[in-house]
Amino acid sequence: MGSNPSTQSLIPISLITGFLGSGKTTLLNHMVRQPALSDTLVIINELGAVSLDHLLVKHSREEMVSKVEGGCFCCTTRGDIQRTLREITWRFAREGRRRFNRVIIETTGLADPTPILHTLMLDEFIAEHYRLDGIVTTVDSVNGMQTLDLYPEAVKQVAVADRLILTKSDLSGEAKFSILSNRLATLNPGARQIQVMNGQIDATQLLDLGLFSVDSKIPNVAQWLNAEKFRNNTKPSIRKFIFNPLRNSARHRMTQKKPLSQAFFQNIYRHDAQIRSFCLIFDDPIDPDVFELWLGFLLDIKGTDVLRIKGIVNLANKAGPVVIHGVQHLFHPPVELAEWPSEDHRTRIVFITRVIDQKTIEHTFSFAKVAAARASAEGLVGQFVLHAVNSSTPK
Repeated sequence: MGSNPSTQSLIPISLITGFLGSGKTTLLNHMVRQPALSDTLVIINELGAVSLDHLLVKHSREEMVSKVEGGCFCCTTRGDIQRTLREITWRFAREGRRRFNRVIIETTGLADPTPILHTLMLDEFIAEHYRLDGIVTTVDSVNGMQTLDLYPEAVKQVAVADRLILTKSDLSGEAKFSILSNRLATLNPGARQIQVMNGQIDATQLLDLGLFSVDSKIPNVAQWLNAEKFRNNTKPSIRKFIFNPLRNSARHRMTQKKPLSQAFFQNIYRHDAQIRSFCLIFDDPIDPDVFELWLGFLLDIKGTDVLRIKGIVNLANKAGPVVIHGVQHLFHPPVELAEWPSEDHRTRIVFITRVIDQKTIEHTFSFAKVAAARASAEGLVGQFVLHAVNSSTPK
């Protein structure tokens, strides 16, 4: 696991996602007028053959907007994001100099964000020129509860976010807003929630959310990881037994004299019942062979259900920590820091998973320790490199 000294020179990409009608365009409309985004290229991802969203967004520099039409980045025409990010360097240049230093991608409301993240991590050209700065998800405070109940894409958008923007909060009512906010905190404890009205927000609150900032010499790992938010959320959700609300409710109807209230059905969170979020903390340094075997084994068998991993790892015989960041079975190249950013040298790894609970993750680590010890005794350690990670990261 080598260092990556060029990370700070890469162009940051912010991904703005959120379900249909959650206020992405209104939010972007306010952001692009601010000085913080004066050198930003906005890529609007549109679903369908007719471009509409770009007409709703007012831009201070119209030529700095690239419209990607004819499909969705993350489904039928996913290759468009690769082509666009390859072409914009010269399309938006003057006298041989690039005219932007930041990119914002707004996804369609029906998008599952993980395929876009895969593209950003897998394409060699993109990995050499860009870095993921952060994922911003808008949530409609009025219709958010119903949307999360009905659409698993909306739950996934929330689960992988670095920031959650709660829109239309002035229309939802205090009690309804509080219930939604608590539900979002259960799905993704590490994502800061920001309440906005009419899309008005200081754009700087949504920038530099990634590990590396151009302006900072020492990365703010603690802020990026936000592990403290997960400490009281390590137990499985009390709702995890509800997998088939129709069947469960039918059984209750036969045993109760009074009909079930509407509130009962509103409290059945069908999709987020599968989402788990927790943080594993290791006090002692971890053997590199154990760690690589563990992650490789975990991603091989459960990769599609590991929605996101962020961590700072204390590996034995390393002066500084190793920072990891993965989306499902794909990982950014691990970054080895020259020194610890604080006095806390514990390994902290944040997991957001689907179906997989904390005990399962812990069991895979125990298995890796036993397997690595056996391999070491038999002289086979070299066969247990992190092949799953190495084969999926850009070279």
